Amino acid sequence: MELRQIRYFVRVVELGSMSRAALDLGVVQSALSQQISRLESGLAVRLLLRTSRGVTPTEAGLAFLREAQLILRHADQAARAAQHSRLSGTTSVGLAPTTAARLAIPFVYAMRERYPDVRVHLVESLSGHLARMLNDRQIDFAVLFNVDTALRWNVAPLLQEQLYLIRARPAARQPRQRAVRIAQLAKLPLILPTAAHGLRSLLDAALARAGIKPMVVAEIDSLTALMDAVDQGLGATIQPHAAVARFPDARTRFEVRAIADLQAPHINSLCSLSDDELSPAALGARMVLIRCAHDLVRAGKWPGARVIDHNL
Repeated sequence: MELRQIRYFVRVVELGSMSRAALDLGVVQSALSQQISRLESGLAVRLLLRTSRGVTPTEAGLAFLREAQLILRHADQAARAAQHSRLSGTTSVGLAPTTAARLAIPFVYAMRERYPDVRVHLVESLSGHLARMLNDRQIDFAVLFNVDTALRWNVAPLLQEQLYLIRARPAARQPRQRAVRIAQLAKLPLILPTAAHGLRSLLDAALARAGIKPMVVAEIDSLTALMDAVDQGLGATIQPHAAVARFPDARTRFEVRAIADLQAPHINSLCSLSDDELSPAALGARMVLIRCAHDLVRAGKWPGARVIDHNL
């Protein structure tokens, strides 16, 4: 029996509906139903009756509800007590440029609200550089791309991002939403990062599988400089949607089109030192970053990204 399952059960009873509870909790209905079933299996008793009019608790469910609500109140009190303990210290966090474009400032704000006495050292760099820093114990954790899970770090896939063809939008061109095909990329001048960037190796492998040799006109390892080059019409690029996040007028400034048949899962993984090597400040910051990233996606503030939830 897990606290999450108890929380799900209580919310379902309060709302009288699986669908409304799933929406309120920010999970898919099938996952919510699965967790309730696991709770019932663990207790070896039926807690809910599902009818066409909604969901109601059984007698056992009503008895369990009273204790469940008490458990949640105690858990919330424990969380508040922990939060009021004024966790302090420092933590060093690494983010790749596109991830930082969406996550850096919301994460800093969230840390100031949750742990105001923890000082955050934020490093923005390429995945390869961040991996070396993590190996050298120069940072506590980082969000890296398409990481080998056999590494000695703690690795947990966090988000999956769709990749887009991004290019400057000529003034006369109207906004277009139609996706492109991977074959259309062969004739486009592309501006990409070098192989030191995890995204480049991912793209090279995907294009090679499709039998396409890209026309790379420039290699730039700075996201700011790369997007400035694209903005000036020097070429197109292939990036997650977060690449245009720093442009307030991105919708009119760039043409951002999905690549329908590009088989290149762009996984953002949270990689950290082992828990026994992390300070309480780093452990707290890691949880804040996970929640912050998930909240951004579920609020629609991270276009093209979806949460990878291993508990579903």
